[in-house]
Amino acid sequence: MSRLFIYGTLKRGGRSHARLSRHQFLGLACTTPHYRLYRLDGYPGLVADSAATVGIQGELWEVDAAGLAELDAFEGLAEGLYRRERVTLSEPAGHPPVDAYVYARSVTGREMLGPVWTEPR
Repeated sequence: MSRLFIYGTLKRGGRSHARLSRHQFLGLACTTPHYRLYRLDGYPGLVADSAATVGIQGELWEVDAAGLAELDAFEGLAEGLYRRERVTLSEPAGHPPVDAYVYARSVTGREMLGPVWTEPR
């Protein structure tokens, strides 16, 4: 089992959430302030940024190996769209680092978002 920090369309209520429906929601989570969200093409991209001052809010999920492989394909790891990397959390307090999908391409010219992704309506 792997623990994943989810911050975008896979969150509960998000348009891609069905991909997590058979996995276990562990609770709300927040990264340490070393990351930023950018608006991509209808979805967010998390990037590491040591100058960031606010953590990214999301959810913590436990996912089995088959689910992780499905999510890796969905997130475009093979195409170099995202990388699965360890991120540090401030909430829940004391939780060890977990995996998250970090955007692997340039964010030049992309809109920087606040700490919470909301699905466009």
